[in-house]
Amino acid sequence: MATLEIYYSFRSPYSYLAVDRLMAIERDYPVQTDFRPVRPLAMREPDFFERGRKQFLPYLLQDAPREAERLGLAFAAPNPDPIDMDMASGKVAPDQPIMDRLMALGVAAAETGRGLAFARAVGRRIWGGTKNWHEDEAMRDALSAEGLDIDALGAWAAANGERLQAVIARNEAAHMERHWGVPLMVLDGEPFFGQDRIDALIWRLEQKR
Repeated sequence: MATLEIYYSFRSPYSYLAVDRLMAIERDYPVQTDFRPVRPLAMREPDFFERGRKQFLPYLLQDAPREAERLGLAFAAPNPDPIDMDMASGKVAPDQPIMDRLMALGVAAAETGRGLAFARAVGRRIWGGTKNWHEDEAMRDALSAEGLDIDALGAWAAANGERLQAVIARNEAAHMERHWGVPLMVLDGEPFFGQDRIDALIWRLEQKR
């Protein structure tokens, strides 16, 4: 059976745009998926947006909604943003409580083989226009719709702090060996970067049937 590693960021609109198709691959192909959440670029490289090219954000803000429309997916700017960041200057706050919680719950879900389901549940709220999506009841409702128990995930994260940090460090190290962007899919060692490479990934999967 083929192995598909999925490197995913909860702040990435392109990861959100990919998740339904990735779940379809998990359902329709003889493949073992390994969901590997990584922290957003704003945390992995805190000065990226301060030193980055000025065209980056304006293009993303046009392209991501366009892709969502093409794919028939709801899309809106997160409210709140999962990352505490000054959008004008690109400066990222040192503490990121919302993203820290998302990462902890996401790793917990991945440990039970439900990482993609978690990503779909929260992604639809983050990018689908849900206000205050991060609050407890909103998160509970979102995860329950995918058959996930936020209390059980939180309990696992609280009891496995060292493992949690080790998994995130492992994910990010393995991610950087192949690419720096997300979503990144690695099929039996072959990388496919971006939601616009899912067709190429499916083409390769068809060859492996």
